[in-house]
Amino acid sequence: MDIGLMVREIRKRKNITIPQLCEGTGLSKGFISNLENNKTSPSIATLQSIANFLQVPLAYFLLEKEHRIHVVRKEEREYSTFGADQLRVEKLTRDIGLGMKIIELPPHASTEEMSQSHEGEQSHLILRGKVLAIQGEDQVELSEGDSFSWKSCVPHRVVNVGAESALILLAEYKSQ
Repeated sequence: MDIGLMVREIRKRKNITIPQLCEGTGLSKGFISNLENNKTSPSIATLQSIANFLQVPLAYFLLEKEHRIHVVRKEEREYSTFGADQLRVEKLTRDIGLGMKIIELPPHASTEEMSQSHEGEQSHLILRGKVLAIQGEDQVELSEGDSFSWKSCVPHRVVNVGAESALILLAEYKSQ
């Protein structure tokens, strides 16, 4: 963890000087300097004092870099196509934890030839078109603006039952 670097970045972004941070936390200039250069590690109590002064949640300092904000710019999105129906999938986020994708289903196409099951949960928002959501023995027809969710461990699939391509926003949680 780069706690010292995060402290320095936040302090500078908020235009707080080292003397101001020292005065507000009761810590010495030498300690703050060593902390910001990652030459020492603060106790939780000390870090809480710094977090309070900087008005930052303590938990923020304890996050690993890969758990902090991750941006995927529109021009950097990954696209892929799957199956005989050439489903187009646009990844909006990373595939860890909660991920989001936009799926384009051509007319009469299905997410799978046969129902599938896997670990996790999924939520869907129909952005365009008309689809049939099938989970186990349940079936429901949905249109633009409708949404649905399910546990992915039960066999499931989505079929475009409309005459135009369907567009679906998929949010999927996969345990890490």
